[in-house]
Amino acid sequence: QVQLVESGGGLVQPGGSLRLSCSASGFFFSSYVMSWYRQAPGKERELVAAITSAPTITNYADSVKGRFTISRDNAKNTVYLQMNSLKPEDTAVYYCSAKAYYVYWGQGIQVTVSS
Repeated sequence: QVQLVESGGGLVQPGGSLRLSCSASGFFFSSYVMSWYRQAPGKERELVAAITSAPTITNYADSVKGRFTISRDNAKNTVYLQMNSLKPEDTAVYYCSAKAYYVYWGQGIQVTVSS
């Protein structure tokens, strides 16, 4: 079965960094556009970053440009989100997604930016 498992979340102070990982299985990973979404309390889910494959093209929400970097390792079936200069407003549950004809979602992982 399809599985997307996020890891690397947690609590970090403002200005700090975290790297999220999403390990995928059960589908042909390299054929999928991989994305990170997030949902903060009381807000709608929003796209944070996306990455294609062959060629590799990235896209970011304006709010994270210059701070976050999405990358993928097709050999490891893994997508990453490096988050630097974190702000309290980055606090949210972060979701990994995979899209081709179908769309798959991970379970989500909490990121909390607070002093």
